[in-house]
Amino acid sequence: MKNYKTQMEAAKKGIITPEMEIVAKKEGIDVTKLMGLVACGQVAIPVNVKHHSLSPEGIGTGLKTKINVNLGVSGDCKDYAAELEKVKLSLKFGAEAIMDLSNYGKTNTFRKQLIELSPAMIGTVPMYDAIGYLEKDLLEITPQDFMRVVRAHAEEGVDFMTIHAGINKRAVEAFKRDGRRTNIVSRGGSLLFAWMEMTGNENPFYEYYDDFLDILREYDVTISLGDALRPGCVDDSSDASQLSELIELGHLTKRAWAKDVQVMVEGPGHMSINEIAANMVFQKKLCHNAPFYVLGPLVTDVAPGYDHITAAIGGAIAAASGADFLCYVTPAEHLRLPDINDVKEGIIATKIAAHAADIAKGIPNARDWDNKMSDARRNIDWDTMFELAIDGEKAKAYYESTPTEEEHSCSMCGKMCAMRTTNMILEGKTVAFRSEH
Repeated sequence: MKNYKTQMEAAKKGIITPEMEIVAKKEGIDVTKLMGLVACGQVAIPVNVKHHSLSPEGIGTGLKTKINVNLGVSGDCKDYAAELEKVKLSLKFGAEAIMDLSNYGKTNTFRKQLIELSPAMIGTVPMYDAIGYLEKDLLEITPQDFMRVVRAHAEEGVDFMTIHAGINKRAVEAFKRDGRRTNIVSRGGSLLFAWMEMTGNENPFYEYYDDFLDILREYDVTISLGDALRPGCVDDSSDASQLSELIELGHLTKRAWAKDVQVMVEGPGHMSINEIAANMVFQKKLCHNAPFYVLGPLVTDVAPGYDHITAAIGGAIAAASGADFLCYVTPAEHLRLPDINDVKEGIIATKIAAHAADIAKGIPNARDWDNKMSDARRNIDWDTMFELAIDGEKAKAYYESTPTEEEHSCSMCGKMCAMRTTNMILEGKTVAFRSEH
């Protein structure tokens, strides 16, 4: 019988867990080094003891940037079959995490099915589920009710939970005093703000934080400290509301670690490019190098329908500057629940951002993938290019859509392909473009 409750507790005791072995092998790093990073909180391995289909992943310092896909039904879109198709697509394209953000009806049937089949880690936001699960209106919910929902999610096998514990009365005071262009854009944050204002009580996730940690520790659920006061437009970024909450999250990080609960800290949603790197630095400093999980950030507010691009730009810069985990954004952001095509576009854009960042921050072997693609391009080896591409099916469809006169060339350059020309000269051949008659 194992003599530890969580990955962090094991690491502090010098115990290398099976999950650490798997992660070390995936990342190509020494398992003892990984154990040290888990022990000090710089790496989290979200792995609920009840999630038996999980293929563990590490998130944090020195590891590949991971991506998360948000799924789930709403009151206007209740098709669980469609959500399961999105799950399958997410797994096909290598998403390391899936968050079930369902906020309508009894969501546990879908969530249990998701946990049973998914090798990706599963996250939730219990605050979203509270009203449907408890069948109570917001004003009627008690702190103990919130605790029941968190326990239910933990017992089902959820690997990490976003809990908005940092939006306490002090943070709300800063928000109300300074004002904002877009106020509170976090769904969970806005619900808690409303609950606090209507009841006059402290945020229950903050007031009873230790009790919530005890539940998470029992199942080794990683706490993802939610940024309820994240900026919802570039004009609100790096303001007093965001920073006051971040200071609270740093304090809550240490309290969780003291109970051997693994931690991730969530970061800004909208932010101009020139602020991103600095935000990553002071987040890591204020939160003691805990893994940082960012939504985007979206670098401009004027591209609805293309926010997978605005987020990928910000995500690449954020991850290259220290963020460890990117939440995808789809073209449907701000407009509707994403359909399966939106989900694919969001995953691909975020995978590109994560990989580009891994090259920039020197993750071991990250560049090897690109080097193999470059070799295939030099050799004009289309089949290998399609195999290596993030979305090989799309690449092949584009290539084949316009037939070419010259075999192996593409329709942009034809016989004037630079690779072909250079290869022929280096092989001692003559380059000619006009056909002999």
